[in-house]
Amino acid sequence: MRTRPAARAGQYAALLAYLVFLAFPFVWLASTAFKPATEVAGLHPAWIPQDPTLANFRQAFEEQPLLRAALNSLLTASAAALVAVAVATPTAYVMARHRSALARAATGWVVVSQAFPFVLLIIPLFLVLKNLRLIDSLPGLVLVYVVWSLPFALWMLTGYVRAVPAELEEAAAVDGAGRLRTLVSVTVPLLAPGIAATALFAFVTAWNEFFFALVLLKTPEQQTLPVLLTRFIGAEGVADLGPLAAAAFLATLPSLLVFALIQRRITGSLLAGAVKG
Repeated sequence: MRTRPAARAGQYAALLAYLVFLAFPFVWLASTAFKPATEVAGLHPAWIPQDPTLANFRQAFEEQPLLRAALNSLLTASAAALVAVAVATPTAYVMARHRSALARAATGWVVVSQAFPFVLLIIPLFLVLKNLRLIDSLPGLVLVYVVWSLPFALWMLTGYVRAVPAELEEAAAVDGAGRLRTLVSVTVPLLAPGIAATALFAFVTAWNEFFFALVLLKTPEQQTLPVLLTRFIGAEGVADLGPLAAAAFLATLPSLLVFALIQRRITGSLLAGAVKG
């Protein structure tokens, strides 16, 4: 009993250190975004800008088409999230309710697919999109994002489906409802929190993605916001830190806000999957 307070204090200290470690890049990014050029290039940088300015934000918008790139990111991320949820919802229902060999194989695919790095997938995806004539197009990028986010979406939604009592569906079947009617009228309304969390997760994943967008999009008008940020780095590798920090700060805010909304839902989904699995 005497060691319990000390252990608890150690846990809180470790958690605080971890939070500081995670927050440091964003805090430093925000600080740099509001610093004038003289402070950014100073030999002794400070945490808090001594003379805060919005000049970096104005320069960032003047140098690069941030709004157009943000619109491209918004369109691709929204479309990828909607398609991924539309495909994952009925598939997760089948995987959760029918414990067949096919369902177990699909569950194994969900787990194994997360182990593959991006670089192993880019050449097959490039060839597929080339045959479909979707290279250098936002629809092609949406297709890639759907394929990439679908395994985790299935994992999340399968946990939510297993958390829905099967007795409710059996009662609907007794009343004469078919399988599709039961799914639409009974199961999907109960899955609404999980569907929303899955859609927001897919949105955040697509919004922050860089590698696929860099390889598949070549036309400047088609590029997404993460790719556009590389334009603030010159040919010799010298970055214009002020405008780059301002643009990166604005690009980071949407994903942070969305994640703040979904983090409790994601935790609930993982716990539901652990309990019901």
